[in-house]
Amino acid sequence: MVIVMSGQNSFEALEKIRRRIKLCDYLVVAQLYLQDNYLLERDLTPDDIKPRLLGHWGTCHGINVAYANLKAYFADDPGFTFILGPGHGFPALQANLFVDGELAKVDDRAVPDAAGIAYLCRQFSWPDGFPSHASPITPGIITEGGELGYATANAYGVSLGHPEKTIAVLIGDGELEAATGLDSLNLRNLLTGENNGKVLPILHLNGYKISAPSIYARKSERELNELIRGFGFTPIWIKGDKPQHFQAALNQEVEAPFYILQTEKGEGGPNRHQDAHQIPLKNPKTDPAELAQLSDWLKSYHFADLFDQKKGFVI
Repeated sequence: MVIVMSGQNSFEALEKIRRRIKLCDYLVVAQLYLQDNYLLERDLTPDDIKPRLLGHWGTCHGINVAYANLKAYFADDPGFTFILGPGHGFPALQANLFVDGELAKVDDRAVPDAAGIAYLCRQFSWPDGFPSHASPITPGIITEGGELGYATANAYGVSLGHPEKTIAVLIGDGELEAATGLDSLNLRNLLTGENNGKVLPILHLNGYKISAPSIYARKSERELNELIRGFGFTPIWIKGDKPQHFQAALNQEVEAPFYILQTEKGEGGPNRHQDAHQIPLKNPKTDPAELAQLSDWLKSYHFADLFDQKKGFVI
């Protein structure tokens, strides 16, 4: 089965993807940190910061990159399904579901307007609010791989008897070290055929599992390619977060693609790699220097250009 689609390669389409990534990155940071001043309508103060910071930033930019590009590419495919392996990156997935109005289907207070943004951020990792990880209440989502490694197996399970489906599964590079995650790649040899859907594995190669280096990020490109080929896939690299590179990868006509999305852990934030897994700035409520860093981080997304209080999201 070969995917042949037009892709999203015009300047306008690529710019829309870029804007969506920035918008969702901002909403992730706001969920992690803010209990007020969600639109940055005034200078950030310690009172705007949550008293307890809980969640994960490190993988979120990569999730937003993958989701925005896949959503654009498969916009006209009613059989498209997305499965998230690194479920600890849930604020990214929740940001996307919020922007699309999907979250409002299960919680009518999570509407994509200013009040909804406040509700989304205030309720993240909060008692009786939204959990820090992907959960069964998340609309349309099969949860979660993470250290258990079963996201790929879930993807092939969804494909059974559904030839109309295309299932993209985002796999953390730490997740693929799990026995279940790695062994699930053998399902490609068992479940291909006209009676089942198409599974698109996407390895998010950001270098670290929690704060330790991941094995696959330390392999040479040749060694990783040969491993993937051994399972019957053709490895296709997407180096960096530029939409034109992601769309070009999706446009390749390959029988059994295995995408490798290579981005930095914590990209876009103040810290990278092992220091970015959970909360990069741990004390902005009490440390003026960290508060200033957080303010600069939030301002870097230019959220006022992406959200209009009368029109909503401008993407």
